[in-house]
Amino acid sequence: MTAEPNKPCQIKRDYQQLINLYPATADTDAHYLSKLSIYQQRVFEAHSQQKLLILGQIGLGNGLELLSWWRTQANPSQRLLLKVFEPNPINAYELKSLWDQSLALVKETPFEPNLESKQASALECKSELSQLAQTLLDAEPTAIIGCQRLIFDDGRTTIDLHFGDIQTQLSSLSHSPMHPVQHWLILPHLLQALNHQSHWQMAKLSDDSATIATIGLSESSGLSETTVNRFQACGFTVSDINELGIHQPVTLINHQPDAVLLHERQVLRQQDAKAYAFNPMAAILPSDTSSSIAIIGGGLASAHLALSLAERGQSTQLFCRDAKLGQGASGNRQGAIYPLLTPENDELSRFFQQAFLFSRRRVQALTSAPADNQTSISHDFCGVLQTAHDERSQLRLDKIIQGQLWPSEIAYAVDAEQANAIAKINLDKPGFFYPLGGWVCPFEYAEAAIQKAMQLADVSVSLNTDILSIERQSDGWVLLTEKERFGPFAQLVLANGAELTQFDASNKLQISPFRGQVSHVPAQFQLSQLATVLCANGYLTPSHQGLHCLGASYVKEPKHLDFCPQEQQENLMKMHESYPNQSWLEDIDMSGNNARVGVRMVTRDHFPMMGCAPDVPKILKDYAQHQLTKESRHYWQTTPAPVHQGLYILGGLGSRGLSSGPLAAECLAAQLCGEPIPLDKATLCKLNPNRMWLRKLLKGKAL
Repeated sequence: MTAEPNKPCQIKRDYQQLINLYPATADTDAHYLSKLSIYQQRVFEAHSQQKLLILGQIGLGNGLELLSWWRTQANPSQRLLLKVFEPNPINAYELKSLWDQSLALVKETPFEPNLESKQASALECKSELSQLAQTLLDAEPTAIIGCQRLIFDDGRTTIDLHFGDIQTQLSSLSHSPMHPVQHWLILPHLLQALNHQSHWQMAKLSDDSATIATIGLSESSGLSETTVNRFQACGFTVSDINELGIHQPVTLINHQPDAVLLHERQVLRQQDAKAYAFNPMAAILPSDTSSSIAIIGGGLASAHLALSLAERGQSTQLFCRDAKLGQGASGNRQGAIYPLLTPENDELSRFFQQAFLFSRRRVQALTSAPADNQTSISHDFCGVLQTAHDERSQLRLDKIIQGQLWPSEIAYAVDAEQANAIAKINLDKPGFFYPLGGWVCPFEYAEAAIQKAMQLADVSVSLNTDILSIERQSDGWVLLTEKERFGPFAQLVLANGAELTQFDASNKLQISPFRGQVSHVPAQFQLSQLATVLCANGYLTPSHQGLHCLGASYVKEPKHLDFCPQEQQENLMKMHESYPNQSWLEDIDMSGNNARVGVRMVTRDHFPMMGCAPDVPKILKDYAQHQLTKESRHYWQTTPAPVHQGLYILGGLGSRGLSSGPLAAECLAAQLCGEPIPLDKATLCKLNPNRMWLRKLLKGKAL
């Protein structure tokens, strides 16, 4: 992990402060690590036949427990999802400080022979943990509130870091019936921080036979009777890892709470389902399904959906009307990638922070160890520098900067001198710098995702295949071209960008096409020195293969996609408005009329669309019977909104598809496979394609 240029010091807290917030669970010696490893081995052995094992951990501590779960995972045919809940957000730099100190304390002595059959030394353990720690640090977790999904080993290991108030994080998640949490590990310094509501939220997310393990501060301290009773009252069996091999084994299986406690859990799940009934989720694929999922589209969204499904072993068949992938909105040479922030840090802002970080990690994973013939992804995480271009935009930017104490790895304010130093050309104005941002080539990103998906599962791509209509039949969806018929498919996803509304089942979606012309200008003189993406009234990228990207126009419902000389000049004028009187502007040569035109689909609220395709005629029919009364609001709140069975939408990525598309695809894949989703329930409602109608109906307003 390398530091970004011009980045301020990321260690916001000294080591003693870190220790106070994230105390070590126990002495980091071979004795403790051996006990922990044995417990974790027994967990994996108890569920060796499961294709996916979901584990929960309360507290991050010094990180050794998390790393040990990862190290102990040995079954190559089993996937692990570890959900870690930590109240104090922490970034990669602070984690490194903790882990360097913690791993240095591991004594170079053998593990106890009666606790582990393999006589591995603590030194070997330390080496393995250090390697895993570096892998996780390279993913650069940041100190933001919410869930950050980190995927390793081609999907074999997934770590969800839930930062923020534990009760809030737990209650924001939905129960996954097919894949609930099987076991919880609670670090001792957070035992007292969990209240009664937290215990029940853990129970809601758990398998009915799930257990809890914790670690006493010492072998003699053990767990208090009060602590044990509190968790038993929610249906858990509680054990202390310190008792392993001394008094009794940790209970892992054959535990079943009594009927009353099981009923209480079920009531909680039903309350959740009722509260969000208006937001129907994807139908869960049968675990033994042999049919593939059909995806219409050839851009970033469809490619990443195929990849996320392939990591789960799910086959897909992708239909693209063009001769190669990424010819629509994903066809630009360079696209900026950075989060969309709001002064309130609302659901939109939090989603885009999560999504941006997820996409950034995807780029890194696809480029870190490319396979033979794997498409390379042109990219540069050189940062994005956002500046104002008029009084109104300056007020907006100031509100964002001053609205929150943003983690400096997400964004930080710079003065005019710092901005000039970052850009390597004169801007002479202050701004907001996103140090982890930069630019990515979208069509190479899509191609690399598809190629990786093909390595992991049975994924096929049908190019030059223009699907003209889709039909729902009793056995699934059929796709029709002029001459061919494909299907039936039990599940069909529309991820076809500008053509998203071309079918009868999707033509009512509240989404609009916007034309964008991106100018390509030669890299020369001062302009060629640009070292970061500039974002103001328009954007300008550093050079790639001798050209900069300058753009972009924004024309609603375009009549054509031909080159437009006027839009070319408008792109140039935007730069002059943003950075007046700068000499490097004279280096922008537009005489070659070199540009690319595409169409992006935009929603009014800037969220993508992800989820079940709404059955709009049925919504309107039901609306005729349930409207504008108190009772109607209750009806829409508690009744699943009408949807087309087996049909899903993935689109509306707008101008920030590089940031939002991969996470939206990951969430849809998780839904289709019945797995936990790395987004809270409220945000999922914001992504639902039916949201524009349902917002009015839930408020008792007229459509």
